[in-house]
Amino acid sequence: MQLIANLSLLFTERPLPERVAAARQAGFDGVEIQFPYELSPLELKRELERQGMPLLLINLPAGDLMDGGPGLACQPQRRREFAEALDTALEYAAIAGPKMVNVLAGRLTAGQDPEQAFMTLAANVREAARAFSRLHIEVLVEAINPLDMPGFFLNTPQQQLDLLREIAQPNVRAQLDLYHMARQAIDPGQAIAELGDAIGHVQFADCPGRHEPGSGVLDFPAIRHQLEQAGYRGVWAAEYRPSGRTEESLGWMQSAAFSR
Repeated sequence: MQLIANLSLLFTERPLPERVAAARQAGFDGVEIQFPYELSPLELKRELERQGMPLLLINLPAGDLMDGGPGLACQPQRRREFAEALDTALEYAAIAGPKMVNVLAGRLTAGQDPEQAFMTLAANVREAARAFSRLHIEVLVEAINPLDMPGFFLNTPQQQLDLLREIAQPNVRAQLDLYHMARQAIDPGQAIAELGDAIGHVQFADCPGRHEPGSGVLDFPAIRHQLEQAGYRGVWAAEYRPSGRTEESLGWMQSAAFSR
């Protein structure tokens, strides 16, 4: 099992370009970045190659989502903006070479028809899947808890599976974030059982608090066993907020639950 550092939450004591080297020095096998677009793709590619670190995942640009807005992917009136975001991510991915791209569904707006939002999201993700397939890149859809991100459209594994069935593209899979499941009282083992071989990527933080493993109540040895039983052979991505300096939060990397 490879361990991946999410550079949007880890090593934030440094500028983004320096976090790649920090992740390598800490013993991670690769990196992911939520929104890497503050760097040019060439700049990031050079640093990744300099450090010998693969880029596993980026997010498609999500408009105003992170500022409290509805985002792009489930908004029918923002199809043109989504297309522009897709073009940006395609140009970036062609150079920086992520293995996967995550499309964030966004929020429902007041009075919006959920069925209309669902069909818009499915159409947008299907378009992204076809475009990224030419680069041999997988597309992911993620469920996010509605407590930390009120109004987010996808919350549960069942909603992810419904969307995957509607999209019906071979390179689209589910991103499983263990923290987002636990935060809304969905047992991670239940989520793993529901998603099964649809899981394309796993992110983790402990719960409550979204800090490093060992700071909360999640049973990571049991979760690892459940993932292995489900046939998951991908990476584990650390996407948590360190309770102190990042390097001081990495004791979990030596535990049996996270052994290579």
